[in-house]
Amino acid sequence: MRLEGNFPLGVASCSSMTGLDLSSNNLRGNIPKNISKLIGFITTLDLSSNQFFGEIPLDIANCSYLNVLKLDGNQLTGQIPPQIGLLNRMKTFTVANNRLSGPVPNFINSTISAESYANNAGLCGGPLPPCRGPPTKGRTPAIIGGAVAGVSVGSLGFFVIMFFFLRKMSRKRKEGDPLGNRWAKSIKGAKRIQLSIFEKSVSKMSLKDLMKATNDFSKENIVGTGRTGTTYKATLTDGTHLMVKRLQDTQHSEKEFTSEMTTLGNVKHRNMVPLLGFCLTKKERLLVYKYMPNGSLYDNLHHSANDDTKAIMDWPLRLKIAIRSAKGFAWLHHNCNPRIIHRNISSNCILLDSNYEPKISDFGLARLMNPIDTHLSTFVNGEFGDLGYVAPEYTRTLVATPKGDVFSFGVVLLELVTGEKPTSVSRAHEGFKGNLVEWISQLSRESKLLEAVDVSLVGKGFDSEIFQFIKVACSCVLPAGHKERPTMFEVYQLLRAIGQRYDFTTEDDVLVPSNFEGGEQLVELIVARGVKEMY
Repeated sequence: MRLEGNFPLGVASCSSMTGLDLSSNNLRGNIPKNISKLIGFITTLDLSSNQFFGEIPLDIANCSYLNVLKLDGNQLTGQIPPQIGLLNRMKTFTVANNRLSGPVPNFINSTISAESYANNAGLCGGPLPPCRGPPTKGRTPAIIGGAVAGVSVGSLGFFVIMFFFLRKMSRKRKEGDPLGNRWAKSIKGAKRIQLSIFEKSVSKMSLKDLMKATNDFSKENIVGTGRTGTTYKATLTDGTHLMVKRLQDTQHSEKEFTSEMTTLGNVKHRNMVPLLGFCLTKKERLLVYKYMPNGSLYDNLHHSANDDTKAIMDWPLRLKIAIRSAKGFAWLHHNCNPRIIHRNISSNCILLDSNYEPKISDFGLARLMNPIDTHLSTFVNGEFGDLGYVAPEYTRTLVATPKGDVFSFGVVLLELVTGEKPTSVSRAHEGFKGNLVEWISQLSRESKLLEAVDVSLVGKGFDSEIFQFIKVACSCVLPAGHKERPTMFEVYQLLRAIGQRYDFTTEDDVLVPSNFEGGEQLVELIVARGVKEMY
């Protein structure tokens, strides 16, 4: 927008802001030294392609919710504060094309590529060439002086590293070490505690059995991490596989938690991951689920090219997953009593069984994150859903709604038809910095939607179905006036009509909602005319 001037200090009034993009402008001056006081809940900060100069402020390391930090294309000098490496949520960090020097940070939970540091002649370490000391001059006093200085600097560096290492260890202890298994040692003495089991087919198990089945919840057994907790693979002595989710901190009493689990244990649907039981011990809350051998939809869609274990998903399979996932979400919204708003829909929460039947996970868990006001609490913590899936109105209203779920599911549909990730688009034109929804919106305005289709699906005889599918997805992610989005029941019926020539919907347990106006007429119209004529 060709904005000029210094960093806008007025953003401090936007006390709930979680994303700030000022890239590609003409802003200059120093980045504020008290930046964490201005944008304390920020998860994404993009100041790239401006004219900021001076040093990167140390205080930026206090923006503890940062997932993305882009400072490339400026005139920044000095060293990168090593404390930035302790931001354990950081996923993207770029400072290319500046005038920085010194060692690069050692990130504790991320791997930053050399390209992120490109064109900074003075940077070293990590993915860059190792840092070197000053050249020797061949003189004994200089050598001795250099050795003394080296020892002094090395000692100082050692104490600095130990300080931050101990602080990091202290922080991990406070947070319960969510990716390790030290927390498990504190509950080893409670071996006699039994699990509350909902399924008669599952024999009684104790906490001791779970500890053994997960190798004391070792991080080698972690199969997923997310906002609600960490999931482990458990292998019982008879060879049966289960999934055990260790919930993040919940302030519910044992009575409240048990009541909530009893409700969720009665939620039975073929497209839900079955909750088999739960366990309470000390402050820990463990949920036991049926194991899904084919992992998440996200992993199957976005696996590495070097991963030979996952094949490219063809169109009929993607359509089946979409229809049956929609069926599950529609059941939660319209036929479950009380109805359940998922609040965290993503391709990571859709798991695939041995037959690639989609199973929805984490349903009902949003209510467990805070007993009073889940959506406000998770928003304040900078985690009100996975990045790229959150409905735009949610950050403004702080209210979770069924239409917010529809938006998130629309992003999943776009993933299915494009093969692109929700937060970045590999096939977008150079310079595009938006997410998947923004890319689709741009192509829609330019009447180029078909360019978004995954190239592996084009020309295989499914083009008409794919075009109808992508239009349904677009209706789910309407940016303004979210009331215009379809309900989840309508989404299911629209997708069902697209797949009517397959055997994906032979059994239907999703009933027309009692408060759904014209439901039967809509279904008849869809089946009779097909989706295409409705747009």
